[in-house]
Amino acid sequence: MPIKESRMTQSQNVQLLAVKAQQALMAALRSGQLRDGQFLSMSQLVTMLGLPLSAVREAVKHASSLGLLVTMPKRGIQVMEARPETIRDCLDFRMVLDQEGARRRIANDDLTGLGALRDRHQAFREAALRGETGNTPDGPIEVDLSLHDFLAAGLGNAQLAAAYAANRMRTAIIQNARPFLQDRIISAMEEHLAIMDALERHDADAATGAIRLHYTQTLRWWGVT
Repeated sequence: MPIKESRMTQSQNVQLLAVKAQQALMAALRSGQLRDGQFLSMSQLVTMLGLPLSAVREAVKHASSLGLLVTMPKRGIQVMEARPETIRDCLDFRMVLDQEGARRRIANDDLTGLGALRDRHQAFREAALRGETGNTPDGPIEVDLSLHDFLAAGLGNAQLAAAYAANRMRTAIIQNARPFLQDRIISAMEEHLAIMDALERHDADAATGAIRLHYTQTLRWWGVT
């Protein structure tokens, strides 16, 4: 193989490993394998992700730029802490994007998929009322995020979508810090259903108001005032 082609292949391999490391790190943060406030060394993270040190370092740099990790020279890495001010800022940011996403979906009459989303929320609410949602947070978090993703997708703006995606990761770390309780699952589903009711009526004021109420109730559940 010519030297030039060999170097190109090596460069591609390095980039591929960097992408894999970034994806693996994000998955670990999203799933709760890495918890809020957790402290670990770079070597521990390399072992966890099963990828080369150089690739993991690049992934850590990227995650740090998004506020997901804090790198402490000669000490290691710490996952973002779910402090009250962080919770408030992340949820407030999400609320603003949710509200604008709702306005744009209504203005564009773009509600495709809302019916299936409503059915899923109703089914999950009924399961929660019967105490059948299980003890793991995966289901409640996935359903909870599905409406927020739907609203964010209505923004139709690549830069806003990127900002939402970064905040979604911060929110995932926060949500993993405290599993949903049955009562909160029920109330959260009802708050989401109220938002969807307003969307279906094409009532932007009611939708943004319901989104704000959901934000307020979520902060209250977290004990943040």
